Amino acid sequence: MKAEKLVRMANQIAAFFASQPEAGREAGVAEHVRSFWTPAMRRDIYAHLDAGAPGLDPLAARALESLRRSDSAAREA
Repeated sequence: MKAEKLVRMANQIAAFFASQPEAGREAGVAEHVRSFWTPAMRRDIYAHLDAGAPGLDPLAARALESLRRSDSAAREA
C-alpha cells in the first residue's frame, strides 16, 4: 500500500484518539493499528518511519514506534 495512504489513515486514527484522555492516546492508536492493519501495512508504515516519517502526526509516529517495538519483542519471544 502506498505510504501516502497509510500516513493519511494513521493521521485519521491519531486525530480520533487526540480527543481521548491523554494517558490512553498512544496506546489507543497502537491498538487500533494492531487490530485492523495487516502485517504488510505495518511493515510499510514502519519503513516510512525509517524514512523520517514525513507527514505523519506526532501522536501517530509515537504510537507506531511503540507498536513496532511490541511487534519486534513478540517475534523475538
